Amino acid sequence: MSAKKKILYIDDEEINLRLFKSTFRRDYDILTARTAMEGMEILSENSVDLIITDQRMPDITGVEFLSMVQQKYPNIPPGRLIISGYSDPEDIALAYKEYQLYKFIAKPWGQDELQEIIKKAMNNE
Repeated sequence: MSAKKKILYIDDEEINLRLFKSTFRRDYDILTARTAMEGMEILSENSVDLIITDQRMPDITGVEFLSMVQQKYPNIPPGRLIISGYSDPEDIALAYKEYQLYKFIAKPWGQDELQEIIKKAMNNE
């Protein structure tokens, strides 16, 4: 059996991290972080196949986090998602253009839809 693909999910709300992990842990190795700094630390120690970040967090936005990832780790991972109930269209457009954003997903997300998006993002479709 091949190793599970790794997903890094950053969200300042613990409930969202737990929900995501419990939903997808059978299919993926889920790494979670509550802050952008925790997320960067995880990336320094782990190879991941997909980054998913919340947009609205206390320290920085998801777009700002993707900017940091792009600067420090431009080639990993190729799939990057933002999940949020809030978005500034200009920020999201910038993330698509500059920081390899694959897709913006509105909260609340549906399991089947998100599963499809994750698969496509990891396969870079």
